[in-house]
Amino acid sequence: MKTTTFGKLAATALLATSTTVTYAADLVVGGKGFTEQLIMSSMTAQLLEAKGFDVEKRDGMGSTVVRKAQINGQVDLYWEYTGTSLLNYNKVKEPMDAANTYKTVKELDAKLGLVWLQPSKANNTYALAVRQDDSRTSNVQSLTELAELLNSGTRMTFATDIEFPVRPDGLKPFQKMYGMKFKRSEIKKMDPGLTYSALKEKEVDIALVYATDGRIGAFNFKVLDDDKGFFPDYAIVPVVRKDTLAKYPKLEGILNELSSKLDNAVLTRLNGQVDVEKRSIENVSRDFLKEQGLL
Repeated sequence: MKTTTFGKLAATALLATSTTVTYAADLVVGGKGFTEQLIMSSMTAQLLEAKGFDVEKRDGMGSTVVRKAQINGQVDLYWEYTGTSLLNYNKVKEPMDAANTYKTVKELDAKLGLVWLQPSKANNTYALAVRQDDSRTSNVQSLTELAELLNSGTRMTFATDIEFPVRPDGLKPFQKMYGMKFKRSEIKKMDPGLTYSALKEKEVDIALVYATDGRIGAFNFKVLDDDKGFFPDYAIVPVVRKDTLAKYPKLEGILNELSSKLDNAVLTRLNGQVDVEKRSIENVSRDFLKEQGLL
């Protein structure tokens, strides 16, 4: 049977009014190159695709690279850390609590056309960890108590990344705030990933770690409380270009809902599933979304 022009138009109209809605969107989801960021970019891409968006994922980038890509319009959105924007991008050195850190980066980055959405409860800041089975630190719960232990004459070795000892907001002001002093021979500089294995294998007694790293729980470490608030807040937050959000306003609700599901315990568990259990990032991300009722 020959299809008339009217018939073609009617079919087109019927397709346009279908209950299955897809967005004519070309969203680029960015991400950095470490486990937590790879999980977040995968999770975000899967969630947005399930909501009908056409998504391209570009992760594995360096921090400065993905930031510039977003400013230049090559990336629409990615998850950034408040402390990274405050210190690294905006060069603000003034110590701030979590609320003021978020408020400051939100205001400063708005001038660049970037919108910080709802902050999660996850704070992937620096931390100091010890082994749970180390009898010397069995009663030590905070960095103040660690300083007291060191000042009493107990000597301990400290594994740190190469950057922390030379940063203006690093080891020297940290030791000054807490009134502790490591001898030069007690400071072991190494690749950030090696601090975990060095502590686990008893090659050192204390390690600089990231608060949401899955190896903390897997290796039975104890994170000491930063009771004087030295380390900046590194809340992980979805950041979207202003023009992208104006074009697709539904993004805000979708990303804020995902952000509300995240805290340190969640990210530590997810990071551990990848780094320790060796599960794929895509499967870990998808399973979490299903667990939370987002897929």
